[in-house]
Amino acid sequence: MGGGKAMIVAGVGFRRSVEAGEIVALVEQALERAAIARDALKSLATIEALTALPAFREAARRLDVVATTVAQATLVETAPHVRTQSARSIAAHGVGSVAEAAALAAAGSHSKLILERIASASATCALARSETSS
Repeated sequence: MGGGKAMIVAGVGFRRSVEAGEIVALVEQALERAAIARDALKSLATIEALTALPAFREAARRLDVVATTVAQATLVETAPHVRTQSARSIAAHGVGSVAEAAALAAAGSHSKLILERIASASATCALARSETSS
């Protein structure tokens, strides 16, 4: 077939009180909106500060994807490519959207945002596609 194989990464941001089920439901909603098959999703990514929370690890397990931690420095590097600009997120994390920045950072240097941040009561989710050359 030739060309690269795309990998989909879901970036998430959430309140510490979030339940795993809410993250899973939001990711599924995001995939549906972007018309992407669930098995194309390879990773669930968030920032270092949130990665240790059980809800994040449990959501990745339920979605059957890799739980990816994005370092703060990497997150800030993606800031210019983030489309959503939340004042609260900028104040707390230095980027306009944790979900968008985490998705882009985890998907790698040639990634593209394919779904801007969507939100539920306690979580946000964005999707990025990485184009791998192999």
